[in-house]
Amino acid sequence: MTLCKIVQQELASLVTLYKRLHANPELSGLEEKTSSLLAEHLEACGIEVIRNIGGFGIAGVLKNGDGPTIMIRTDMDALPIIETSGADYASTVKTLDSSGRSCGVMHGCGHDIHMAVFVGVAKILTQMKNVWKGSILFVGQPAEESMSGAKGMLEDGLFEKCGTPDYCLAMHVFPTISSGSIAVRSGPIMAGTFQLKIIVRGVGGHGAFPHEARDPVVLAARIVTSLQTVVSREISPLNPAVVTVGSIHGGTRANIIPEEVVMEVTARFFDSDSRNRILNSIKRICKNEALSMDIPENLLPIIDLNEADELPATINDKNLAEIVKSVVIDNLGEGNISKVDKVMGSEDFALFRKAASNEIPCCLFFAGATSLSDMESFHSSGITMPGLHNSKFLPPPESTISTAVTTMVATTIKIMRAE
Repeated sequence: MTLCKIVQQELASLVTLYKRLHANPELSGLEEKTSSLLAEHLEACGIEVIRNIGGFGIAGVLKNGDGPTIMIRTDMDALPIIETSGADYASTVKTLDSSGRSCGVMHGCGHDIHMAVFVGVAKILTQMKNVWKGSILFVGQPAEESMSGAKGMLEDGLFEKCGTPDYCLAMHVFPTISSGSIAVRSGPIMAGTFQLKIIVRGVGGHGAFPHEARDPVVLAARIVTSLQTVVSREISPLNPAVVTVGSIHGGTRANIIPEEVVMEVTARFFDSDSRNRILNSIKRICKNEALSMDIPENLLPIIDLNEADELPATINDKNLAEIVKSVVIDNLGEGNISKVDKVMGSEDFALFRKAASNEIPCCLFFAGATSLSDMESFHSSGITMPGLHNSKFLPPPESTISTAVTTMVATTIKIMRAE
């Protein structure tokens, strides 16, 4: 029986699992029921599972003789979004966020699809032991959205407990690619990132007497504007980078000049030189904009960066990327290979590449997640297509899951045959 036929036999149960996961999402660090459900599915395949690694992380090894070890990773967490997709299996879950505020919860980044694919791969590779040799490490990772899950699992001894893999594979849905297609590229595919907080300080006072104060609101506005020149005037236009001020809070009412404004910034980059230039430019701009407003030296902006929370760029091994392309052509047809450029989003999957004494070859591929008819409809209407982290994001499960499962299984088998 061909791989595509085996996938089709499993598809209905995988779609049912996807809908269950979609309707019952859990936020980063709270994936207790989700991880337990995935563990049960792995155990049903005869895989012994270790639970609660670095939080609610799970890992299980499927052994099948001598050969390489391949890690297949899925993420499990959802986002604080109220879903408006209109699906009959849409999430209605509400919970409290980290600040104690009520929020909706939604799989707005496709991790529910990822998990269904993960289970499908485990089921099918268990059935196809006659065509591969080695070990497969199945990793269900928590807290990808907070960028802490991979780090937590590694620090809790993931590889010490389960063995260090020879290769690492992952996938991610991609809404601007039509469902049924796969995209992959060698080298950098997703950006590195850091996030920081800027505490802009001033001298408070009455809004009617601004000359007696040093206004941090005005200073914050000047910093925001100046930060827009970092990428446009300090980074080569041939080298993608992003600096975004995503949050700014300060003041209590119109006639009070506050003493501080808090800003949160994210940066995206693909190499260490760009990372360092961006960070140094942020520091320089904050200091000199403050000095230009006669802010006292002891009240210069404070830049709070936790380097432990940074992520490097996700870099795909050239040989693995070529294997992914070849199996898509062999199993799905050359017409189902899509081109993709570097993506400015970030992934903590990137941390696994340098998590051992020798660099581990890794590859993350994208699975198209919008039907061709929907893409054409959105294009003709001029309406922006719902993307990742959008309350209406809803991939067509059948084609998205089957394509990704086929690609992941075929890639794994080809690596293990090649060895």
